[in-house]
Amino acid sequence: MAESLLFSFAESVLGKLATVVVQEASLALGVHSELQQMTESMALIRGVLSDAEQKTPQSSALSQWLRQVKRVFCDAEDIVDDFECEALRKHVVKTYGSCSRKVSRFFSKSNPAVYRLRMAHHIQDINTRLTKLASQRTLFALQVIDRDTRVVHVRKMTHSHVNPSNVTGREHDRNEIIKLLVQDGDCQSLSVISIVGMGGLGKTTLAKLVFNDTNIDECFQLKMWVCVSNDFELRNVLIKILNSAPNPTRENFNDFETEQLQIRLRETLEGQKFLLVLDDVWNEDPEKWDELKEIIDLNVEGSKVLVTTRSRTVTATMRNKSSNLYLLGCLSEEDSLSLFVKYAFDDGEEKKHPQLLEIGKEIVEKCGGLPLAVKTVGSSLFSRFDKKEWESIRDNEIWNLQQNERGILPALKLSYDQLPSYLKPCFASFSLFPEDTSIHCSHISTLWEALGFLPPPKESESMMEVANHLVHELWSRSFLSDYLDYGSDSSFTLHDLVHDLATYIAKGEFERIDLRNKKNSENAQHLAFMENNLLAQAFPHKGLRSVCLPEGMNNEAFLITLVSRCKYLRVLELCSCELESLPYFIGKLKHLRYHNLQCSEKLRRLPDSVCELQNLQTLNLSGCVELQELPKGIRNLISLRNLVITTKQVDFPDKDIAVLTSLENLYICYCHNLESLFNGIQLSTLKKLSLFECESLKSVPFHAITNLKSLVICQCPKLELSMSLGSQIPDSKLKFVYLGGLPQLVTLPQWIQGSANSLQFLLIEGCINLKEFPDWLVTLVYLKLLSICSCPNLLSLPDNMHQLTNLQKIDMTGCPELWKKFKPRVGQDWYKISHIKHVLNDDSENEQELSE
Repeated sequence: MAESLLFSFAESVLGKLATVVVQEASLALGVHSELQQMTESMALIRGVLSDAEQKTPQSSALSQWLRQVKRVFCDAEDIVDDFECEALRKHVVKTYGSCSRKVSRFFSKSNPAVYRLRMAHHIQDINTRLTKLASQRTLFALQVIDRDTRVVHVRKMTHSHVNPSNVTGREHDRNEIIKLLVQDGDCQSLSVISIVGMGGLGKTTLAKLVFNDTNIDECFQLKMWVCVSNDFELRNVLIKILNSAPNPTRENFNDFETEQLQIRLRETLEGQKFLLVLDDVWNEDPEKWDELKEIIDLNVEGSKVLVTTRSRTVTATMRNKSSNLYLLGCLSEEDSLSLFVKYAFDDGEEKKHPQLLEIGKEIVEKCGGLPLAVKTVGSSLFSRFDKKEWESIRDNEIWNLQQNERGILPALKLSYDQLPSYLKPCFASFSLFPEDTSIHCSHISTLWEALGFLPPPKESESMMEVANHLVHELWSRSFLSDYLDYGSDSSFTLHDLVHDLATYIAKGEFERIDLRNKKNSENAQHLAFMENNLLAQAFPHKGLRSVCLPEGMNNEAFLITLVSRCKYLRVLELCSCELESLPYFIGKLKHLRYHNLQCSEKLRRLPDSVCELQNLQTLNLSGCVELQELPKGIRNLISLRNLVITTKQVDFPDKDIAVLTSLENLYICYCHNLESLFNGIQLSTLKKLSLFECESLKSVPFHAITNLKSLVICQCPKLELSMSLGSQIPDSKLKFVYLGGLPQLVTLPQWIQGSANSLQFLLIEGCINLKEFPDWLVTLVYLKLLSICSCPNLLSLPDNMHQLTNLQKIDMTGCPELWKKFKPRVGQDWYKISHIKHVLNDDSENEQELSE
């Protein structure tokens, strides 16, 4: 199915061929006409790819032709990227001179004459293959569709909390399950209630409705939610349960042995009437369940386990005499149509299109009462009013496919086919993540950028913002679940059937190597290894574009093989590796754009050759607590946009990080020795600065970072937050500010007032000496969220809070004295915030809508 990603890839390569850098390089090397021929041949092939992708399942010969097209397009992309690498190298040499002998030696093979001959030979070979493939396109009677006409009409983003008003046809089911949970059993043995039904019925959504119901809050002293999926290994399940329970000491349970986990969980549950939700269970081994049950069954009367599963065998494994089975049925036709209308039309819009509504009824009938199918197909038709488009969905042959227990839902596949081509590789990349993973937009955006999936940004738009738009588009199509917006970042999950679809679509190109799939195919370009013991069976071929190695990787021989063989790698993930150093020749990966070494706690040094990676866009060294210092010459990383640092350095030289002219995001964490943050700063492109647990840090030149949009400062107790402003407060572009764990904070620093025309999110947490907010707080008229958590000495808010008309939510959790004054309708200062729609406080776990 990876052939469906080819049109987007062709568009990307043709776009690169048209860039000024490539055109100038081809003229300088005397290969301009050859490159022009390459472009023309690729354009001819690109024109028929959309039609070819639709006909692929019907023709093995066409599939073979498309695989050959993909290989030659990949080779063409490597040529284009070679031109870009050479241009970047020349820029570094021109800016900093012969920056190091090592760099000079490394690029010595770029002798102009040798380089020209080598590139000319490669281009000639590609042109020969392209000419042959272009002539063969006529054999398959393919139609020319030269551009992708599919567009996405996006809806307004909402929060991910399950709102009962957004769930259709499940009120009776919710009430019945609540009855089963709150009723007392006849014995003290642990009771298990299982919600059973096929994929896409909404079992998880129903469980969330139940979990968040006030009747459940009143009945149980402790609630825990664990997404299990295929992983029912005892240790991993125990960690998930403990992570979902209250953890006031913020312990990292990943460091615990199994015996320690058992003891801690029993201590947590002791004497507590609890509800434990085990979502999406596939385990059919009764011994594994018995192991867990023995730990959590503490004979506390009324404690319950709520399970969601597709398999009755699973429920039989977990049953005892006080267990109940709840079979979840499909939605009625009436409820299905109501749900479809909600996703396919704006409010009341269906009344203007009675013909479309009639076609919609027929489409809904084909969805078989599955809410996921109804929502996804409805979303794909949102704001599309062409009758023929609706009819093509209704009459598509894919409805004739049958979904098996782990198969692909026809409605999802149909909705995927309607995606614009630029979204398809982004969707396919989700297959590299384990099921039920929470995916952060900051992470996925850097991966998409490194792999060339993002379209060019508009003027003044960052690549992160481009990626967020694509995430929003996929959410609008109902492919994403549990979307959470944190202000400075956001996250989402995938329904397991949606993840199955991504895996199906990506097969042969994106592959996860795990116990079920132990060997990668020779055509796969993107690999994610789940287990270290699977590396011995892997064969990293030269065409690989991205590799994610498993946590705890200590196989240096494999890494050496990988680096030496896969010279076109764009992405290399080495999180939590056990190595003390990396091989020096990692600097030969000149195409590398994303390098993640997060939490590699034994890593002591990086080779200076890392600074030869002029294409590198993201370098993540977070949690590398033994790293002595950054490599010398880091200023040569002129493409670096995202830098995350943990080192033992006391300071950073002014001429290194401070002159990275492409840097947009800088995150400095766990740098316990760091005292100052460069004075000669020139980071005009920096949009996001995060400082976390830098206990010795004293000064940051805030006044020199004029284009920041996001600022996070957490647990930096010595940092001087005020600065000499003179008579005028400098304007800033900050939209998000988080200040946490800062005992030196008594009032807000005045430089925040400079963001009065931009600041939307202001979060203050754990600042125990914060006593007042300045009167100028009310000048932050664009503020949408004000969160003040665990600031016990804060006693008041300014007068005129009513001037903050855009303020939608205020959080006063952990501020008891403040809450007394602002308690809804009874507090003496309630009138100051009575216009705010949502208030969060110690008395409620969820937002309260207070306005009438």
